[in-house]
This record gives sequence, structure tokens and C-alpha cells, in this order.
Amino acid sequence: MPEVEKILGQLVSFDTTSLKPNRACIDFIRDYLAGHGVKSEIIASDDGGKACLWATIGESHEPGIVLAGHSDVVPVDGQDWTSDPFTLTERDGKLYGRGSCDMKAFIACILAVVPEIVGKKLARPVHLAFTHDEETDMSGAIRLTDHIRKLGIKPEWVWIGEPTLLHMIDQHKGVAAFITDITGVPGHSGQPDKGLNAIELGAQFMDIILQAAQNKKENPVQNSRMDPPYTTFNLAVVSGGTAENIIAEHFQLHCQLRPHPGDDFITNFNAIEKTARAKFKPRLEAFAPKAGIKFCTCFDIPPLMPTPNNPGTRLLGKLTGNTETEAVSFATEGGFFQKLGTHVLICGPGSIDQAHKADEYVEKAQLTACVDLIRQVLLSSGAA
Repeated sequence: MPEVEKILGQLVSFDTTSLKPNRACIDFIRDYLAGHGVKSEIIASDDGGKACLWATIGESHEPGIVLAGHSDVVPVDGQDWTSDPFTLTERDGKLYGRGSCDMKAFIACILAVVPEIVGKKLARPVHLAFTHDEETDMSGAIRLTDHIRKLGIKPEWVWIGEPTLLHMIDQHKGVAAFITDITGVPGHSGQPDKGLNAIELGAQFMDIILQAAQNKKENPVQNSRMDPPYTTFNLAVVSGGTAENIIAEHFQLHCQLRPHPGDDFITNFNAIEKTARAKFKPRLEAFAPKAGIKFCTCFDIPPLMPTPNNPGTRLLGKLTGNTETEAVSFATEGGFFQKLGTHVLICGPGSIDQAHKADEYVEKAQLTACVDLIRQVLLSSGAA
């Protein structure tokens, strides 16, 4: 078995579902690197259960290239897996397991190349950046990029290995979420005018969001590279009410936005909140102070924007012979790294079509190709 497959198998064996600690997986990576003479910094969460890793091969004070990936994975609950999701299993040239594609494959490819570059005189250092909670609020990327900023390092470019079938991605949408809580006034369902039904207001609030979504759809961004070419909204989770004979006192909605580059979450959120408060003001004031509406932002993940003269695009395009870049609607940690003032490129083994599903897999051929590409980039005079 090739070394990269062995490493991937070890990474997959760690259940790093986002709701669980990832520390054991990060410690494994730290120990692997230490075994090859590479020191790591562990940037832990407040409780120590989750952590990011930052390591440098070469002169640590130089900008260099950053190879980045997230160690967490999505849950397997309720999914019909053919084999154990936390045991890497080979079938017909494919390696199955949770995270095999998204995105422990890229981390495994990086680690497989480390022994080849350690000890070589590199023109530029190679930084390794591994995070937690990419699949939820991207708090790991925030924590790690803050650490990089404090170190005073501005990388030449950042390579994030999300599954793209090794196609180059230089633009993607942002993603944000908010929670809306509406408090009504309970009462007997036979006397609806004596109470305020929170679910009724909630239904009207969802109509406001759906109208905003329809307006975006009817006014797509011209010459967009995105599919779909506009900001989208998702009514994700709804809850409320107590019993069918009680006027509903509570309503809660979780809503997600995926802002098109050039559009932004705050503008859209503020417009929705303003419309809702104006619409509901008379009814809420009639039952004040018992009734009310509250909004809470969960997270706001920035989009990735293409940058001119991206050295990553030039180098990978030269090495692969494919100079075309693409845009995608899924989000990555790229926007946080871009805030460091550097170039970012998304390119990794496997297909996003396999991510988050039962029987997630990466093709062995993709692993081989990615290892070879990383090797060429890091040993090329254009990057290392």
C-alpha cells in the first residue's frame, strides 16, 4: 500500500465529526511531523478539545506557501454506509471512508510528501495549516489566521485542498446564518384575538425571506461565474408551538444565506430585519412587553474573490497544463486566508459530489496525482 493511503487510513480512523474533539487527530499529525524533524505549534480551543496546527519547513520568518486543510468531518448519523465510515476501505480503485474526500485526502497527500522535502534547501518555506470546525462556523480558520497574523507572516499564496478533482478554483460564494426568535402571547385557541400567535408571525416572516430570495433570482448577477448566479436563501430549521389547542407562544427559524461575491450578508440581513420590524410593529406593540422579535447572527463566512497575478494559479496551471480557473457555490476557509492580504487557490483530490454522503470516497488515482502535484510545486523554483 502506498504511504499516502496508509496515512489517509490513519486520518480517517479518527472520528473528527465537528461536534466532537479533533485533538487526537491533530496530535497524530504533530507526532508524524516531529518524526521527520518538523516542529509544530498547536493552537488549541479554550477547553483544549479542539485544535489547529501550524508548522513550517524552511525559514519560518519568510512568507512562503501555505498548504491548508480542515481536519473535521460531517456526521454519519442516519446515513446508510456499506462499510465502517471510520475504516478506510478499498473497492474498485476507490477508498471509502468519512473524510476520505472532504478533506483528509489532501492532508494525507501533504504528509506523504513531507519526508521528501525535509532537509532540502528550499528557496521559500512551506507552511502547513490544519484547522477544526470548517464544517460548522469555521472558528478554526479564524483562530489560525489570527495566529498567522500575530506571527507577522504574509504568505505568497495559500493552497487549500478542498475536493475539486484537482481543478483550480479561485472564487466562491460566502455563507452566513442567523436565527430569528418570535415571542407571542399564549391563550386558548378558541379565542385567537386574545393572544398573539408566534407561528402566524413566523409564517409571514418566512414570506419576507422568500420574497427577498425571489428578487435575487429575478435579478441575477450579470456575467456571473456562479451557479446559480445570485445570492440564495435557505429556510433551514423551524420550531414552535406547544399544543394544537394553545395559541403558539414561540417560533424559531434558522436561516442560511449564500451571498454572491459582490453581495454581502449584512446588507441582506439588515433589509430583512428592517422589513420584518416594520411589518410586525403594530401587533407586537399591542402585546408589549410580552411579545417581541429577536435576531441572532450565527456566523458570516466571507466569499473568495479572484486576485490578479495569483502565483498559485500560474504555477499549478503551468504544471498541469490547465490554466482555466472555475467558480463554485460551496464555501471554504479561503475568504479568511484572503483577509491576510494574500492570494488563495482551491485545488484538491476527489469530487465535491462525493462529500457529505454515505460511502464517501476518493479515487486512488486522484491521490497519486495530488501527491505528484504537491511534490512538483514544493520542489519547483517557482514555489520552493
